[in-house]
Amino acid sequence: MCCGAGFGPRSPEIGKLLRLTILNLAQPANRQTGIKAVATTLNSSRRAFLTSVGALAVGSVASVAFAQSQDPIGDVLSSPSRGNWDDQFDAQVSAKTSEAKVSTTTPIFSLETVNNTEQAIGQYQSIVSQGGWPQVPDTKKLQLGVSDADVEVLRKRLMVSGDMSPDAGISPSFDTYVDAALKRFQRRHGIPADGVTGKYTYKAMNVSAQVRLGQLQTNLQRFQQYGTDFGQRYIVVNIPATQVEAVENGRVVLRNKAIVGRIDRPSPIVHSQVSDVTFNPYWNAPESIVRKDIIPLMRKDPEYLTKNSIRIFGPDGQEIPPSAIDWNTEEAAKYRLRQDPGKINAMASLKINFPSPEGVYMHDTPSQSLFAKEERFNSSGCVRVQNVRDLVTWILKNTDGWGRQRFEETIKSGENTPVPVHDPVGVNFQYITAWSTGPGVVQFRDDIYGHDGVDELQMTAL
Repeated sequence: MCCGAGFGPRSPEIGKLLRLTILNLAQPANRQTGIKAVATTLNSSRRAFLTSVGALAVGSVASVAFAQSQDPIGDVLSSPSRGNWDDQFDAQVSAKTSEAKVSTTTPIFSLETVNNTEQAIGQYQSIVSQGGWPQVPDTKKLQLGVSDADVEVLRKRLMVSGDMSPDAGISPSFDTYVDAALKRFQRRHGIPADGVTGKYTYKAMNVSAQVRLGQLQTNLQRFQQYGTDFGQRYIVVNIPATQVEAVENGRVVLRNKAIVGRIDRPSPIVHSQVSDVTFNPYWNAPESIVRKDIIPLMRKDPEYLTKNSIRIFGPDGQEIPPSAIDWNTEEAAKYRLRQDPGKINAMASLKINFPSPEGVYMHDTPSQSLFAKEERFNSSGCVRVQNVRDLVTWILKNTDGWGRQRFEETIKSGENTPVPVHDPVGVNFQYITAWSTGPGVVQFRDDIYGHDGVDELQMTAL
């Protein structure tokens, strides 16, 4: 049964009952009685009962509905985008179950993920051999309530990739089942699940099945290269996913959003171990940032360093006033520029240190709004972590005397305080753009640095 066939035939008796029910439910005192009457009268018919549920939903917002229409039940029954509220009821429940599988406590670097990815490769080989999926026209914004021929193509696309049950049928109606399927697709691709076909949703959707198969194969090789045994307690930063996982005893205990290096200042691959956590850190500006950012800013605004509590120090450790530097040259790059601890510090309240050839680290940020962005490739190579205090609580949980209360008090003091970590915690910056978290759940991310070798996978750069 196609989704355009929604409610099915209406008998005069049912129609009359529904109209009376809605009118009664508009009065709060009548709602309980009305609900019992509908349940009793329609209990013998599953189709009729589900129809009555739709009517009750209208009745629960009767004051709004009557303000908008003189015939609310007629509007619902004649809506071309209502979807199946009856025969597809079980399919909706199944869709919710599948949607939940997109999230998992299994670490991205695990034998389970590797096995799932190998199975996903077989699945995508089958999809490719059968002709792949259709290209969805990307000229319109499709969302819940729309009725358009392009929705038929969207349905086919979502069915082939396993995001939508074939039982939902082909229809031009963007109903609740298409909405749930599209949100599942978006979650699998690291796109905010708003159920709207925006720019990045279309880009992700119209990558061919053949290219996605190759992406899975490339990333399986990375898993084999990096291995999956990172110890009992470790952190993984998946750069393309802009995500941080804290893993303990084979399970993810924390998963945080991250901001990673932009294309011209990429975050490197790192295999290291946390040495210490610094509260109220100083920020020492890297030479690259002094040349590319600070010197041009000082040319525009000679008070920039003073406003941002950044001091200049010579080789002898003596402080140098900004006015003593010729900002029309790159003289400042010869000196050390250090920002004092505080709310405007580039690392805000926390810095997680570990040895690395590139000198990168993880840290807090005063620019929390960046975590709400769809694209989080904004740093100069280091990794900013959302809710970093939760991560630090976990890192220090076996370091005596450094529970959450003490380190919160330390942050409030404003004093620069490095704390060595007693219990080793590994740190791994990795580059994985495709993997599987379970049967039928394949994850894809933007190939931000172009390591997968296919231009159309660099969606942010296009």
